[in-house]
Amino acid sequence: MTPLRILISNDDGVFADGIRTLANAAVARGHEVTVVCPDQERSATGHGLTLQTPIRAERADELFDDGVTAWACSGTPSDCVKLGLFSLLESWPDLVLSGINHGPNLGTDVLYSGTVSAAMEGTIEGLPSLAVSSADFQWRQFVPAAAIALDVAETMLAEGWPASMLLNLNVPPLPAESLGPLRWCRTAVRRYTDQFDRRVDPRGRTYYWLAGEVANDLEAKVAGPADWPVDVAHVHGGGVSLSPLQPELFWRGATLDLPQLDLPRDDQLQVGL
Repeated sequence: MTPLRILISNDDGVFADGIRTLANAAVARGHEVTVVCPDQERSATGHGLTLQTPIRAERADELFDDGVTAWACSGTPSDCVKLGLFSLLESWPDLVLSGINHGPNLGTDVLYSGTVSAAMEGTIEGLPSLAVSSADFQWRQFVPAAAIALDVAETMLAEGWPASMLLNLNVPPLPAESLGPLRWCRTAVRRYTDQFDRRVDPRGRTYYWLAGEVANDLEAKVAGPADWPVDVAHVHGGGVSLSPLQPELFWRGATLDLPQLDLPRDDQLQVGL
């Protein structure tokens, strides 16, 4: 296909194997690749932005194959995409990619994910955007996930990428020949038990370490076509999940069920002194 201008970010940082594999695979296909990503790991930062301190960016081309223009940024993943779009790139990209994340981004975890939020920043700006994750924290064979991500993005662009749709791709930790089918998936409900580990430091002061065990609620009612598999179950079965997301968080339930609220007017309010 015609070479694309691609902006790539992540939340694992500029030294992560996942982003280098993805960027190098994209430039090997003839695409024009610019990386703008955090200078260190900033996982689970959600859609946070840096407001109280300056953001700095330094070139990091030497970490990637020839042809990749790379910047390491002191901000969050969302900062990186904003900075790339509005300051660092000479022209806007055709596509925003985020990843490859070192670990899954399934179900409701997408609300916390820096990887998904970086891609969502592209969606908010009207750009086709895809987040890609390797669904195991220890797996380091990213070449199959990179190939699938690029295949999906190129196909979607050729077929017509719907406006305001973010794609979230999760690839199980398997060699390419063992991967199951790629399927459109609904997003599962994931909760965590025993979320905080209470500890005491050497000076006797209490602190808390965010931990917890994931509990997948595969019976929960979730949005999407009933004949689509749920992403968690599909990936655990060895398949590749692709979920369409959007920035709009408006409730999808029946608005007729909501109560009619009759709030008092200003002249009816009683203020206690």
